[in-house]
Amino acid sequence: MNIIIYFPAIVLIAAVLMSAVKILREYERGVVFQLGRFFKVKGPGLILLIPFVQQMVRVELRTVVMDVPPQDVISRDNVSVQVNAVVYFRVIDPQKAIINVEHFYEATSQLAQTTLRSVLGQHDLDEMLAERDKLNADIRNILDSQTDAWGIKVANVEIKRIDLNETMVRAIARQAEAERLRRAKVIHAEGEKQAAATLVEAARLLGGDPRAIQLRYLQTLTEIAGEKSSTIVFPLPVDVIDRLLSKRGDS
Repeated sequence: MNIIIYFPAIVLIAAVLMSAVKILREYERGVVFQLGRFFKVKGPGLILLIPFVQQMVRVELRTVVMDVPPQDVISRDNVSVQVNAVVYFRVIDPQKAIINVEHFYEATSQLAQTTLRSVLGQHDLDEMLAERDKLNADIRNILDSQTDAWGIKVANVEIKRIDLNETMVRAIARQAEAERLRRAKVIHAEGEKQAAATLVEAARLLGGDPRAIQLRYLQTLTEIAGEKSSTIVFPLPVDVIDRLLSKRGDS
């Protein structure tokens, strides 16, 4: 009968004792408040609290991987894209993370979204696609400086995808094809220029010495004789024809 009478009291005392004893893991810290005021940061291990006087808020120190939802961004050259990223951060000062900001995870997420739009909006589409490492570093530096007051360290930011609409994809494909054609034409023209210069130099060398022309003539005859052809045309140099015509005129 006595046990039944005192049972509610025993349960109340047990509940109070359980609320006064906390166990924190190695990666956890407890921000303790005493009568509403900050008292100290405790942990890890066994933590004893004064019932009804002290309260504790758990904070994890492990690195958090936060996925930034796709953001609509208008680049500096007025191209609309969708960009999403991932942010790696961790709490380094539990006191600031609890006292200086409400829901530090949500606050960091919102700040990452606005910073992503702000930084990428200052660059052209080509820069977004070609200088991703630089953009990652810029976003990380801004986030790290602004979250320092919250006791948060931003370790890394990675832009995952930059999505374009179908119209822009086709336009970029046409631009790339035009660029390839332009380069092909430039290379072809450069080759023609070099070939013409070589031919001019060869003609100059051949014209400087009649013996060189005769050697070239003999080489041509050799090449023709080596071909399987029933008819062989022997070309005559112009100077030989001139000599024949001059002798005929003298006679």
